Amino acid sequence: MFRGAAAAAAIRHRGGQPRGGSAALRMTVLGHPGSWSCRWLPLLLLLLLGTGRDPGVEGVTHYKAGDPVILYVNKVGPYHNPQETYHYYQLPVCCPEKIRHKSLSLGEVLDGDRMAESLYEIRFRENVEKRILCHMQLSSAQVEQLRQAIEELYYFEFVVDDLPIRGFVGYMEESGFLPHSHKIGLWTHLDFHLEFHGDRIIFANVSVRDVKPHSLDGLRPDEFLGLTHTYSVRWSETSVERRSDRRRGDDGGFFPRTLEIHWLSIINSMVLVFLLVGFVAVILMRVLRNDLARYNLDEETTSGGSGDDFDQGDNGWKIIHTDVFRFPPYRGLLCAVLGVGAQFLALGTGIIVMALLGMFNVHRHGAINSAAILLYALTCCISGYVSSHFYRQIGGERWVWNIILTTSLFSVPFFLTWSVVNSVHWANGSTQALPATTILLLLTVWLLVGFPLTVIGGIFGKNNASAFDAPCRTKNIAREIPPQPWYKSTLIHMTVGGFLPFSAISVELYYIFATVWGREQYTLYGILFFVFAILLSVGACISIALTYFQLSGEDYRWWWRSVLSVGSTGLFIFFYSVFYYARRSNMSGVVQTVEFFGYSLLTGYVFFLMLGTISFFSSLKFIRYIYVNLKMD
Repeated sequence: MFRGAAAAAAIRHRGGQPRGGSAALRMTVLGHPGSWSCRWLPLLLLLLLGTGRDPGVEGVTHYKAGDPVILYVNKVGPYHNPQETYHYYQLPVCCPEKIRHKSLSLGEVLDGDRMAESLYEIRFRENVEKRILCHMQLSSAQVEQLRQAIEELYYFEFVVDDLPIRGFVGYMEESGFLPHSHKIGLWTHLDFHLEFHGDRIIFANVSVRDVKPHSLDGLRPDEFLGLTHTYSVRWSETSVERRSDRRRGDDGGFFPRTLEIHWLSIINSMVLVFLLVGFVAVILMRVLRNDLARYNLDEETTSGGSGDDFDQGDNGWKIIHTDVFRFPPYRGLLCAVLGVGAQFLALGTGIIVMALLGMFNVHRHGAINSAAILLYALTCCISGYVSSHFYRQIGGERWVWNIILTTSLFSVPFFLTWSVVNSVHWANGSTQALPATTILLLLTVWLLVGFPLTVIGGIFGKNNASAFDAPCRTKNIAREIPPQPWYKSTLIHMTVGGFLPFSAISVELYYIFATVWGREQYTLYGILFFVFAILLSVGACISIALTYFQLSGEDYRWWWRSVLSVGSTGLFIFFYSVFYYARRSNMSGVVQTVEFFGYSLLTGYVFFLMLGTISFFSSLKFIRYIYVNLKMD
C-alpha cells in the first residue's frame, strides 16, 4: 500500500530525542545572533511598518539576466507536525564548509525559520540541466537517519527571494500483506521551476516528477553508501505581474488549499446567530417593557405608602434595587480581568483590521507574529487604564497592587507555558526553540514598553476616575438571597452562556485551527472580522439575558457571574481543541503535543478574558438602564 513520500533526514528518534547533527551545529543554529538582534526596539517599529509591503511589487529583488539568485535552505520536519521543525543542515546532506546564516526578522525567528545559504548555484533566466551539487559517502548510521525521517514523512523548506519552496526528498512505499514489501528511497535530484516577469521572480517550485529515487534498502552495517546529488533549473516567463495576482491553487502547492469553499457553512452560521440574537432581544425587551410598566404603575398607586411596604408586596428584580450595585468580593482581580480583556479585544481587532488592510501577505514570513508582539506591548496601556479606572470607581485603594496584578494576569501564565514549550523544543533540537538573543529582545520589549505603558495607563485611569455611577442607593445590610432553582446555578449559566457563543463560531473555528495547526493559508479576513463581531454581539446578548434571569430570582450577585457565564466560551474552545487534535489532525509526538495543548490552554484563557469583559460591561450597561428607567422613592 502506497503511503506517500517523506523528507530530508531524521533529527531525532521516534520517541522525540534529537538524532543526527553535531552539537556544535545545533548551537550555531539555535544561538545564531544575526544582525536583527542588535536593532532592538527600533526593529520592532520597522517590522510593523514593513509588514504592509506587497511582495509582488517592492518586496522583491530586481535582477538582471545572469545575476546570481541565492537559494536559502531553511528547515525540515514531520509533515503532520507543523510546529516541529529542525534546521536543514542538521541532516546528512550537501553542506558548505562554512555555513552563512541569513539575517532574520523577529517574526521569522518566532516562526522557526533558520535560513542559511545553500550550495545551489542559480542565475536569473539561465537554465541548468542536471548539474552536480556534491558527492557524498553516507555511513550506515546516516542512512538509518534518512530512513527514519522518510518513515515519519519529513519535508524540507527552501526560500528563494522570500518565496518558500517545499517538497519531500524521500519516498516510501508499502504494498501487500503476504508478501509484505517496504521500500524507501531518497530523492537525489531536484528540478527547480522559476517564473519571472520582467526583472522580478514571481513564482518558484521544486519537483521530483520523472525522477527515480535512490534506494536506501539492503545496506550492510559496515558499508558506505555513495550518493551524487544533482539539480536542474528551468526558467519561464509569465504574464502575471505580481505574486499576489496568482490564483490560489494554480501553483501546484505543496500544502492543501481548501479554505475558500466554506461560504455556505458560514452563511448558515450567520443566519442561526441572527435568529438567536433577534429572539433573545425581542423576548427580553418585551418582558422587560411589561415589567417596567407594571412596576411603575404599582409605584404610582402605592405612592402614599413606604418603600418597605412596596418591597414586601412585590418580588423580582426591582426588590433588590438596594443591593444590585453592592460591590463584589475580589474587586482587584475583577478589575484586572476587565483590563486585560479590554487589551485583548483591542489587540484582536487591530490584528484583523491590519489584515483587512492587506498588511499581512502570505509571502512575508512572520509578519503577523511581529505585529502581534508589538501591538501587545503598545496596548498594555489599555489594560492599565481600564483596570485602574474601574478599580478606583468601585472604591479600590490598593491601586499599585492592582497594577501589578493586571500586568501579571496574562504575562505570568504565558511565561510559564512558554517556558515548558520552549524547553521541550530545546531538548529536542527544534528550531522553534528561541535563541537567547531573541528571548532577551522580547524581555526587553516587555520591560521597556509593555510594563511602563501599563503603569502609565494605570496612573491616568486612577486620576481620571470618578465616583461609581449607581442609579440606586445601596443599603449597609445585604438582603438575604432566596434559594435558587437548579437551572439558575452558576454551572448552568456557564454552560448556556459558553455554548451559544461557541456555536456561533464553531464553523470558522475549524478553519482557524486548520491554519494555525495545519498547512492551509487563511486569507478570508473579511469573514473573520464579521464572525468576530458576531461573537461579541452574541456574547453581549446572552449575558444580558442571563443577568436578567438571575436578577428576577432576587439574586444580586451578578458581577462575577456575568464574567464567568460568557467567559466560559474559552473552556468550550479548549474542549474543541482536544477534539480537533484527536479527530481532525494527524499530529503526534511529544514536541507537537506539548506545544498544541500548552498554547490551546492560553487561547482558551484569552477568549475567557475577552468575552468575560464584553459580558460584564454589557450586563452593567443593561442593569443601569433598567434601574434608571424605574421610578423609585
